[in-house]
Amino acid sequence: MLAHGPLYGVPAAGGRGPDASPRRDASPRPDAPSRPVALTVDDGPDPRWTPLLLDVLDAHRVRATFFVVGERAARHPELLRRILAAGHTLGNHTYSHPQPFAALPPARIHEEIRRTQRVVTDATGVTPALFRAPAGGWSRTVLGAAREQGLTPVDWSVDPKDWRAPPAARIARTVLRARPGDIVLCHDGGGDRSGTVAALDTALGQLRRRGTVFAVL
Repeated sequence: MLAHGPLYGVPAAGGRGPDASPRRDASPRPDAPSRPVALTVDDGPDPRWTPLLLDVLDAHRVRATFFVVGERAARHPELLRRILAAGHTLGNHTYSHPQPFAALPPARIHEEIRRTQRVVTDATGVTPALFRAPAGGWSRTVLGAAREQGLTPVDWSVDPKDWRAPPAARIARTVLRARPGDIVLCHDGGGDRSGTVAALDTALGQLRRRGTVFAVL
C-alpha cells in the first residue's frame, strides 16, 4: 500500500478523550488505500497488553502497524523486537504523547519525533517510516516536521474508542465495520486493554471469515 498526498488515510470523526481530535489544518486528505484493511495499534508497547495482543494477531494471521510511544519503547525494547519478529511494522507516535500536540513549539514537535526515531532504531536497527500524531493532532508544522525526518503521516478511518475501555462487544462492533481501504485504530497501551484484546479476537475472526484482507502500512 503506497502513501500519497499530505496524509496517509482519512481524518478521524469526533473527539476521543485522551486522544480527542483537536483542531485540524485545511490540508487536503486523500482516500485511504483502496483494497486491504490496515489495523493500527497505538500507545504501547505495554508489558501486559502487547504480548496478549500479539498472540491474538498471530492466531488470526493478521499483521498490524504499531505506533509506539518513545518513552515506553525505551523501557521495553524487547517488545519492539518481538513486534518486528512477528512480521508487524513499527511507527513513531512521539516520545511522551503530549497533547495538544499541534500547539507545541516547533522545536518540541521535532524533538518528540526525533527521540522516538532514535529509540526505535537503537533498539531494533529498523528506522520507522510512519508517524501518527497524538490525537491525530495534525498541523502544517507537524506534517512538515514528520516529513523532514523522512516519515509519512498516518491517520485512521475506523475508531472504536477503545481507550475508554468500553465493553469488548462494543469495540468489536465498530471494528467489524471496517471495509476495504479502512485504517482501524486500536490501542495496546495507556490503560486496561483487556477489552481490546477480547474484541480483536472476536472481530478479526469474523472479518477473516468474510474474506477481509489485512496489510501493514
